[in-house]
Amino acid sequence: MNNFIPVTDIASPELDIYARLSENQLFHINEPGPGLFIAESPKVIGRALAAGCGAVSFLIEERQLTAEAEEVLAKCPDVPVYTASEEVFRQLTGFVLTRGMLAAMKRPERPYWEALAADKRRIAILEHVVNPTNVGAIFRSAAALNVDAVLITTDSADPYYRRAARVSMGTVFQVPWTYLPENEWPEKALMKLRKLGFASAALALKDDSVSIDDPALKKEEKLALILGTEGDGLNAVTIEGCDYTVKIPMRGGVDSLNVAAAAAVAFWEMR
Repeated sequence: MNNFIPVTDIASPELDIYARLSENQLFHINEPGPGLFIAESPKVIGRALAAGCGAVSFLIEERQLTAEAEEVLAKCPDVPVYTASEEVFRQLTGFVLTRGMLAAMKRPERPYWEALAADKRRIAILEHVVNPTNVGAIFRSAAALNVDAVLITTDSADPYYRRAARVSMGTVFQVPWTYLPENEWPEKALMKLRKLGFASAALALKDDSVSIDDPALKKEEKLALILGTEGDGLNAVTIEGCDYTVKIPMRGGVDSLNVAAAAAVAFWEMR
């Protein structure tokens, strides 16, 4: 049975996690162990629980105690549940949530990337993709279009950032992912990918780029598709180290797509 705790004072220290700690502070809160993150909405929280992320506490708007929310709470009977009015909730979170439910959750340990990628056939690599909306959208496409895993550089947006998780509809907890160490990306990691049997394809505009629907790509048993930062694209060293440079043919005077849109097209082609 959940312990429901009404909240009327936003200065309550139990609510620091929700009201006063930044995403970065939550990430580092338990160092050297994994930190915390905030999940939003019953659907996203439910997928995080299914992925093995433990709940620390819940915060829910009183009028949002729906059947969907109660189903999530029933899975964590010993976790405290803070409840608040719409007005208090607005002060705590800074905005109104249409599905007014938050959870403070424990980050799981991330596996080493080689172990994660070893038995996969199709993986995506995100290099310095800093917009959490794009990261979330890419994960949603990865889940929908059979990408087996996602590897991200440490300077990319955190997939567990609240907005990324929300945009992904919780698929950041569904698609296996982990970080690429700074001291391995790109040169060492690309060599290790080859040893694991992967061909690497950089999504970039170059004179020698092949089309995303090139038959040679479809014949590759294991393929890693590499996507770069918004605006500047991939690092030149990364492009040079890849087996293929790939482009999505454009019309109408458009030279490229947003990285999240490009990822969806590429995932469809390489599935």
